[in-house]
Parts: sequence; C-alpha cells; structure tokens
Amino acid sequence: MKRTVPEREGDQITLYMRTYYSLLRTTEAIQIRTLEETHIAMDPLLHPNAGAMAPDMSAVVYTSLRLPKCILDVRQVVLGQSEEVFQTRGYPKVETWQVVTAPARRRRMFYDGSETLAVYIVSISDIDDIVPMLTAYQIEWNKMYTLIGLQAGLGDRLREAAEAGSWEPQLQAETQRVLQLSEDDWHRLEAIWGGDLLELLARAGAHRKRMSVQLLSGSHLEYRRATQKWWGRVNRHVPFDLSERPIYFVSSNTHSLVNMVTCFAQAHEARLMDYLASKADPELCAEAERIQQRLVPTNWANFLYYTLKKYLQVPEGQDLLVAQKEYEAAHGVTRIPSQHTFDLEVQLIDLSKLNADHLDPRIVDSFPLERLKRTNAIILNIDYPLGFGAYHLLSRIAVNVGELRGAYMIGKAATLNGRIGDVLVPNVVYDGHSHNTYLFNNVFTARHVSPYLVYGDVLDNQRAIAVHGTFLQNRPYMEAFLQLGYTDVEMESGPYLSALYEFIRPRRYPEDELVNLYRVPFEVGILHYASDTPISKGRNLGLRNLSYYGIDPTYATTVAVLRRIFALETQAQMDDGRRCRDAEESRDEG
Repeated sequence: MKRTVPEREGDQITLYMRTYYSLLRTTEAIQIRTLEETHIAMDPLLHPNAGAMAPDMSAVVYTSLRLPKCILDVRQVVLGQSEEVFQTRGYPKVETWQVVTAPARRRRMFYDGSETLAVYIVSISDIDDIVPMLTAYQIEWNKMYTLIGLQAGLGDRLREAAEAGSWEPQLQAETQRVLQLSEDDWHRLEAIWGGDLLELLARAGAHRKRMSVQLLSGSHLEYRRATQKWWGRVNRHVPFDLSERPIYFVSSNTHSLVNMVTCFAQAHEARLMDYLASKADPELCAEAERIQQRLVPTNWANFLYYTLKKYLQVPEGQDLLVAQKEYEAAHGVTRIPSQHTFDLEVQLIDLSKLNADHLDPRIVDSFPLERLKRTNAIILNIDYPLGFGAYHLLSRIAVNVGELRGAYMIGKAATLNGRIGDVLVPNVVYDGHSHNTYLFNNVFTARHVSPYLVYGDVLDNQRAIAVHGTFLQNRPYMEAFLQLGYTDVEMESGPYLSALYEFIRPRRYPEDELVNLYRVPFEVGILHYASDTPISKGRNLGLRNLSYYGIDPTYATTVAVLRRIFALETQAQMDDGRRCRDAEESRDEG
C-alpha cells in the first residue's frame, strides 16, 4: 500500500542516520566530528541552536543528564551487546572497569579510568540514542572552548580555580557572561553538575573535545543473544514455571506497581518524613505541608512513594532497602535485576499472595479481591526499555510464557497538542522502524485515568508515532505528522505492537502496511504521559524537579492498569468457579 506518512520532511533525518550507520560498519572507530555537519543540517528539535555560536543550553542539559560524568575525560566510546562481544573485539573484562551511570538514562556502562567508555546496547535504538547525543555534547563543548578562548586569560583562571577547588563570584559572573548564559541556564547547569561544574568549564576551556565511537558488532544475532542471556537469568531466578502461569505483561518502571501492591512507604511514613525534614529541601517540605493541609489536591500516597524512592538512594536509607526486599518477597513480589547484559529489571507479582490490607485504596474498591487467592496468574513487569529493544524483549518473553491475558505499556512521550503532565491514550500507532500503521483496541479510555489524575488532562483516541530516537526529530517532520492527526511521540509502542503481531500471526511482522490488531486474543493497553512539548519548545520534566512533577501521571496510569488487571482476573476466577459448578451439576445429573 502507499505510505500515508511524511517522507520528504524526514530527508535530513534519514541522511543523518544513513551517514552514521554507513560509517559504523567499519571495524575501526569513527570520529564524532565527521557527523557534526549532518547533525546540524538535520536541525533537531532537541538541539535547535546547534549551528549557532552561542551554546545551546537545552542540548547541554539534556545530554548531561544522559551521559555519565566521566564523559569529561572520555575520548573513545565502544558499543557492544555482551561481555563476549567486548572480549572478542579486544576489550577483555570490561565488567571489572568502574561502573558509571547517568541520571536520566538506564544503561550499563563501564569506564576504564582513563579515556574509554564501554556501553552495552540492547538494540539499534541505543545507537540512534547514543551517537546523536555524543555529537550534540561535543558540538556544545567545542562552542564553550571557542568562547572561553576568545576571552584572554579566562581559560587559565578557570583551570587554576579548578585546581584550588573553588572559584570567586567574579569569575563565575564572567564565565556566565562569556558563555552567554541566562540565570536560569546557569542554575540548571549547577543543579546537574553540582561541584563538578567548575571542572567541566575548566576542561572545556582547556581543549577541544575529540571523541570517537566504535560499534563492535551490529548483527541482529548479537542482539538476540544478549536478550536470550537476559532471559536466561530471569528463568534461573523465577520461583515458578512461567510457562504454566497466565501472564499479565506490563512495561512501566521499577517502583509504581510494587509501591501500590505493598504500601511499604505508608508503613514507614514517620521515618520518611524525618528524612525529608533533615534533608532541608524547602520545596518538598512545603509541598508536604500543602498536601496535608489540603491546599493542593495531590494524593498523599504519591508523595510518600516519591520520598521513598529518594530515601532508598541515600546511605541512611540502605537498611530500609533491605527491609523493603524482604517485605516485598513476603507480599508476592520477586525482583530480578539484570546482570552482564543490559540494565533492565524484571518484577513478578503473584496475585494470589497480595494482601488487601496492604494495597493502595485506589486499586481495591469494588473488586472481590478474595477471589484472587485462588488464582495462579502473574503480573510480569519490566522496566521500560528504549525503542526497538521493546521488540527484542517482548519477543523473547513470548516464547517462554504460557497464556498471555493482557499487555499494558506505560511510558513517557512528547505531546504535539497537549501539556506536560497530560495522559495520552492512542488507538493508532505509526511505527518508524517497520513503517507500519497499527490499529488496535486500546482497552483504556479517558474515564479509566481521569478520576486519578489531578493536574493534567486525559486525551484518548490519539494517534502515536514511534520514532527512532529523541534527537531524530525536527520541526518539519513533526508538523507534517501533526497535520495528519498524530499528536503522541515516543519510541516503544511501535516495536511492542510488532512483537504482539507475532503472537497471533505465523510470520514476522510486515513492513509498510496497515495492520489491524483488533482481534488479538488478549487485552492491549497503552498509556503515555507527556513529559515534553517539542513543537512549542516547552520545558520537559527532566528540567524541572527531575522527577517529582511526574508522579501524578505516573500513578494515575498505574492505577488504571492495576484496576484493569484486578477486574479481569477476578472476573476470570468467577467464570472458572461457574464452569466448575456447571460441570459438577452435569455430573450429578448424569
């Protein structure tokens, strides 16, 4: 069929992708500087001032949140799917290197302490994420190098201040002026880099950034092997045979579902509030007071869930982390962290072991939960993957589980017609990988979410685009999709639907087709909450309090998913009971 989505508007994006994929075929590392021209020509929405002389702080902030701080020293980035791939290509024992992380991107990374960063990749989407990010970071670094170099002596003074470990207000003010940074931009940099900001600027003033990237293996087979290795670890640690259990698959995060089915945070409310007071975070303390005084309608449980997440990340909360694992295990929750491959945790929730007294009140009303004591159904929740990795993961899960009763996806998206915090409910998805347009019956509508969403709106009957990467979008491309009625931009729904297609059809997913998934023998539900407004250049959640303002849509969508699962499974148990009674009556009559 003739494709009904924009093509010409994406020519610069396609050229950029073809450029780096053709270069990555070489067995040697490629220099990031060879990609800068096509990156700038693409004019990405996340990097609107790439070609300007002044630094683009939106790109600096975005990349800084998604790269480890050792990027200051990194000159070479190597990409591979498994430890074996690194070993074969001359990087033995990379997992003995220093483990490094980024605040806003889950990715297993190891730093050799000198100038090499090893990065595990799950799918081609990791390449589409990492390569443009490194390019944007290097472009902006070198802008700062040029501007600092034009101001006589500024580079030397920054280096001396970095060696001393502090700088005078006058030097800060001069640096801010030279780099043409607003007060807001400066505060954002301080929030992200903290005490390392001086070191960043001193390094940027001292030398140009010249990074390279090398793809050690780009074969589809290696992605499948890495996914199989990930699932093998899950199988070794699962306490039951998943092939014999009905499964509700959920793709979300590692905190919201387990928080709501255990209420562990509520059991430790006093300790969490003591931590919050000692932390002296005026914004969160004020928010807590407003909630308790009913001055704002935020759900108190949501606030506790957020505080628990922060507390478990600090040293004084580590004993509570141990207690949480024991508590969850007693309440039917099994966590299986990943190891040796990509960073993706699996959670198994045994519905028969849930305690109605320890469930969030929003998910228990009107359900005959006592019927769940008889079920053997499991919720299989995975941490939300990146892009096409969703296809590999769900395809692997599909061949290893028994009956699938539902597949539900919760994740962030950009909105072309709404506001940050809105929830988007699509029933049409265009997948940029397969060029398929998927039509499906989304079991969720606005009424399933809106009673639990405080600050945003719920927009159902939306059309979603699953794009290749966050940087691989520009204004003409997005505006062309908007004219066709597409308003929801993310990366995973298309790959997930491609995998679900293979649940019910005897062949691999097609390409460039209109695909009807209305007759799948299980439920499909997709809920996205808006974290960015790219066309209006709105701020995104990552530029605000990093995560607090995302709890409202996160838990509103989680409530909708859990209520749906509980309703479906309690009904299944009622139907099973009715069938058993009918069978007994038939035997008695016989």
